[in-house]
Amino acid sequence: MDLNPSHKDMKSTKKSILLCCKLFVSESRNHTALDSIERAARLDGETVLVNKFEDSAYNRICYTLVSYIAHDSTENIIYSPLQRTLQSMVEAAYEAINLELHSGAHPRLGVVDDIVFHPLAQASLDEAASFAKMAAADIANKFQVPVFLYDAAHPMGKPLDVIRRALGYFHPNFMGNQWSGWDMPEVLPEKPDVGPTMVSRARGIVMIGARPWVSMYNIPMVSKDISATRRIARKVSARGGGLPTVQTLGLFHGEDSTEIACMLLEPNRVGAEQVQHQVEMLAAQEGLHVEAGYFTDFSPDMIIEKYLKLISGDESH
Repeated sequence: MDLNPSHKDMKSTKKSILLCCKLFVSESRNHTALDSIERAARLDGETVLVNKFEDSAYNRICYTLVSYIAHDSTENIIYSPLQRTLQSMVEAAYEAINLELHSGAHPRLGVVDDIVFHPLAQASLDEAASFAKMAAADIANKFQVPVFLYDAAHPMGKPLDVIRRALGYFHPNFMGNQWSGWDMPEVLPEKPDVGPTMVSRARGIVMIGARPWVSMYNIPMVSKDISATRRIARKVSARGGGLPTVQTLGLFHGEDSTEIACMLLEPNRVGAEQVQHQVEMLAAQEGLHVEAGYFTDFSPDMIIEKYLKLISGDESH
């Protein structure tokens, strides 16, 4: 069996069979911790840190990483630089952050709260799911944290929001609008897919999944009325009878404002313009003003473009 792709094949793979990994970490105020995580992100030049989005009110950061996946002659995944980079970043996060000391206005269940893989270019969702399961096994075993798989990485395709709801993710535990420390039992009410059932209070648990591209779009509300913001958020969401394939959260965002955080599960079907319009219409009925929303990441095409530009620069040296 040939486990070593030719140089020509590898060069083609680096530009065509790509995975995007989004790593959500529960921290954005401790810059020493973030510096450590970002140094780990740059240890392997074949993984590109394309973007980071941090929010101080939420005390949360998302890193967007891209690299290739290589196969053997039977089309099994044998390697991706993402594997080493991800482990290094997760290790840095666990060394620098203690969930018991963390608080913020965004829900979370772990220091490393969520890791999701999206196929890019010619990669398939099956490849993203296979790699997600490999990453889950690595992280659960090395760091002894419970891991819940979701969407294409889960054997039954269990959605992320269903798992989170069962674990109490959406219920603030401090001041009615903040998430602080760890207040779940150390023996989980739900059995994780990988890793121990006992939880380290300092690390929490991890969600790892694979799904087609999802757009994250946040809409600021010029209001401190969290009840009204939550009402509007629910009416916009598919769960509340609103727009299909849209998930929302109404959250405090700083001292003087709230925000509707939107997850567009099929952005080509229901996009940001439709969501913005619906929020503005519902807010007007409540007598509230809405600001223009914003995406928290680049589009898939822009991410691929940035990745190719960066690796082409490296290859020319």
